[in-house]
Amino acid sequence: MLDLLDRHGVKSTFFIPGHTALAYPNHVLDIQRRGHEIGHHGWVHEEAASFDDDTQREIFGKGLEALAKVTGECPVGYRSPGGSYNSTSIDILKENQFLYDSHFSASDFHPYYLRQGDQWSATEAYRFGNTVDLVELPFAWHMDDFVHFEFIAGFSTTMNPPSAVREVWQAEFDYAYLHEPGGVVVICMHPEVIGRGSRILMLDALISYMAAHPGVRFERMADHAKRWRAENPVESWLASSSPLVPRPLSAD
Repeated sequence: MLDLLDRHGVKSTFFIPGHTALAYPNHVLDIQRRGHEIGHHGWVHEEAASFDDDTQREIFGKGLEALAKVTGECPVGYRSPGGSYNSTSIDILKENQFLYDSHFSASDFHPYYLRQGDQWSATEAYRFGNTVDLVELPFAWHMDDFVHFEFIAGFSTTMNPPSAVREVWQAEFDYAYLHEPGGVVVICMHPEVIGRGSRILMLDALISYMAAHPGVRFERMADHAKRWRAENPVESWLASSSPLVPRPLSAD
């Protein structure tokens, strides 16, 4: 996987659990040496919704400490294991001064700012919290290799051929290129999934296809989030016409 990215000159982001980083530090350092970003991905890939607030903070801190110990750097981006979160997840990211997150799905192709303190129930109207300076780079399950390729009873059983997955990912790219200028296409891949021979060949061809389109840029998620935030400060974004900005109902 790393050699493939090197051949294309692509720098990317690897979200790594802290436990994995401690177990395989040389692999993590190789990723870092080749210019890729290391992001936070939990401690042992546990799902945040399974824990209370204090335990979630403890687990997040263990993962953060492990990544810093191995890489000598503190990550600025987070992807929740399994896309799981609870009402404290954004609080924890803000407390640790993260730049961006990537596991929410309010948009297909455009970053946006997350909110802190939303309140919801089955009996009351939804209450929006406060927009915070935390960039979201959107995630979507159909852009994740695991659900297409791997077998887990009760979760993922499709076992698609690489050609079918390329059709999905390439079609999403084609739509974004034509209709979402300035957008971002986030593809989530796991080394143990995409790294099999036929899938690597598919990814090699897909990268070449995308790279042939003028104006397309491959980059680490932190670089994209940093540039987007600089171009879209929170207050000006809130005053923009973006459909992702929460709008209170007007009183007539």
